[in-house]
Amino acid sequence: MSEHSPLVDQIRSYNPDVNAAIVEQAIDYARKMHEGQTRSSGEPYYTHPVAVAGILADMKMDVSSILTAILHDTIEDTDATYDDVAEKFGKEVADLVDGVSKLTRIESKTVEGKQAENFRKLLLAMSEDIRVLLVKLADRLHNMRTIDGIKKPEKQRRIALETLEIYVPLAERIGVHKIKGELEDLAFSVLNPEARESIMNRLSFLRAEGTDLAKEIIKELEKTLKDAGIKAEISGREKTGYSIWKKMQRKNVAFEQLSDIMAFRIVVENVEQCYATLGLIHSRYHSVPGRFKDYISTPKPNGYRSIHTTVMGPMRQRIEIQIRTAEMHFQADMGVAAHWSYKQGGDPPTTKDVTKYRWLRELLEILEQEQRPEDFWENTKLELFQEHVFAFSPKGDLIELPAGATPIDFAYAVHSDIGDRCVGTKINGRIAPLNTKLANGDQVEIIASKTQHPSPTWERFVVTGKARSHIRKFIRNQQRAEYVTLGKAMLQKIFRQEGYDFSEKAVTGILKQFKAEENDDIYARIGSGTLVARDAFKAIFPAHKTEIAKRPSIDMDQAVMVKSLSGSDAPMPIKGLIPGMAVHFARCCHPLPGDRIVGIVTTGKGVTIHTIDCETLETFADTPERWLDVSWGEGPDSPEAHVGRINITLQNEPGTLATLSTVIASNGGNITNLKITSRSTDFWQILVDVYVNDTKHLSNIIAALRATPIISSVERAKGQ
Repeated sequence: MSEHSPLVDQIRSYNPDVNAAIVEQAIDYARKMHEGQTRSSGEPYYTHPVAVAGILADMKMDVSSILTAILHDTIEDTDATYDDVAEKFGKEVADLVDGVSKLTRIESKTVEGKQAENFRKLLLAMSEDIRVLLVKLADRLHNMRTIDGIKKPEKQRRIALETLEIYVPLAERIGVHKIKGELEDLAFSVLNPEARESIMNRLSFLRAEGTDLAKEIIKELEKTLKDAGIKAEISGREKTGYSIWKKMQRKNVAFEQLSDIMAFRIVVENVEQCYATLGLIHSRYHSVPGRFKDYISTPKPNGYRSIHTTVMGPMRQRIEIQIRTAEMHFQADMGVAAHWSYKQGGDPPTTKDVTKYRWLRELLEILEQEQRPEDFWENTKLELFQEHVFAFSPKGDLIELPAGATPIDFAYAVHSDIGDRCVGTKINGRIAPLNTKLANGDQVEIIASKTQHPSPTWERFVVTGKARSHIRKFIRNQQRAEYVTLGKAMLQKIFRQEGYDFSEKAVTGILKQFKAEENDDIYARIGSGTLVARDAFKAIFPAHKTEIAKRPSIDMDQAVMVKSLSGSDAPMPIKGLIPGMAVHFARCCHPLPGDRIVGIVTTGKGVTIHTIDCETLETFADTPERWLDVSWGEGPDSPEAHVGRINITLQNEPGTLATLSTVIASNGGNITNLKITSRSTDFWQILVDVYVNDTKHLSNIIAALRATPIISSVERAKGQ
């Protein structure tokens, strides 16, 4: 009998037809390739991949997965190549080994960047075959079991933290609770050994005290079901130390206040008996309100199915009961691995069977949207860590979302195009704000428009990584397009002022000088304020002599100041540029269409629009190169309303504010903000921000307010 036959015997216990020779050959190959390499503990390195294979054999995995585990470090850490592995063990195994190897073959400047990039690689490999993740989880589990071999405590903590942050959520998402629970506990013992020891000591005490009690509860439940003719297996399951610790943290309670440290599991023959058992338990014992979850009709994203309920059960004890079938029980422990476990005489599963998880597809979609690994890591952590709510479409389709999700998140979950075009929502048949937090069971209808685009403000309240990555991508692309449009117009204007015809070829000539790849890069820099348009012009025409504009004095009229700086009577129109992108409206003066305006170029932000008489402009008198003569352009500037600010003095009487809001609303305005600046016994002074279309609209509202008897004075606010 060879020294490595224990693994073969382990596989034979569930797969009698296993080709023992290929397993023996893989172990010999791994030993030969890793010869001379040792682990931190001093053991020969090849013992690690064989142990990882043993973990997968415990899960009754297919032979290809076990061969991959034995060989998973050969391509990465030895002279072995993909072709060598493919020739000896087949293309399927070679592809899987290569998928695992890709994760660490990456150079990155920062630890965070490396972690993010590794995670990115892991997802790409998973998308090809999810067995890559199962091997990686088994690999991490063995590393955590032998973490004492690592001498440096800080390295132990880093590995344990990475385990909790990346591998535990992934194990949870593919439903491999057996591995998830052990990984959590091992990481917990490294990161917070005192807390774990304290909880385990208390559990040992309770176990000794409550052994007889648990037996009595199981005995009574068995009798109850037997009398009803339901055949069932009942067992008690103690919760893990880490799950107890998390619950104590989340609920901010002491250990003694937790009532569900022990859960009882009832395994029956079919789904009908699951619901019959539930009815029997609820008719016999008082159920605890808010503690019932039906994961059979609404499975978890990882495929987990079971009924959970908490009752005041036998012996007047508050107990949690889980009801499921034997198949559901196997799925609960093994998750996606159940698809790949050996089934005698069964058809082998296809990759399609195990890559159908919507969360995985969405993470891959985020991968396509994000440019930096760190952004991707941030958004995928959003996807992995949150509890979930379940909402329905008008057609009854179930959409699973993280807790705190909004209609925007829902729209992107349905389809990215619907998210991009969302303009409104109905929740349970009623119009609701787009930032409303959805609750379990809400029916959500999305109202979309072909002319709508994602709003930069959405990023403040969305919670899913998919929604955030799509919004960011739009902002990134749209902002650059806006900067390009603005920058090109600014450069064209200087060409006209100096008597030249604008040409793209002239701009192409300075690309090398400014380390740009294309003309749009130059325009985008000018539009964003990181490159002064006149500096680009001077680079194109270095011999051109420009008459230096007279530096304006603070006493000079702002309109004259703009004229002296622009050198042209034709202001540049800002029509078509989306507010919040390349163009921002100043909050000090709230410019409206119809006002005379001026632009101030702000580095990295584009152009901020002020009214021509805004007091803030005085602070820019010493930087004439930042001034830009602009106009609204013809026609409506944008579909969005603009904010006009008015200063109102009104009598302090009952109903005054109601009258004020009625007058504004009846004239087509909408109050967006209201601030009381001064109050006395007789009068109040308030600042009111109102959504209006232009200056004419605001003037109509002011006139209507002045005609109202209880309002003493109304003025458009300036510089407040």
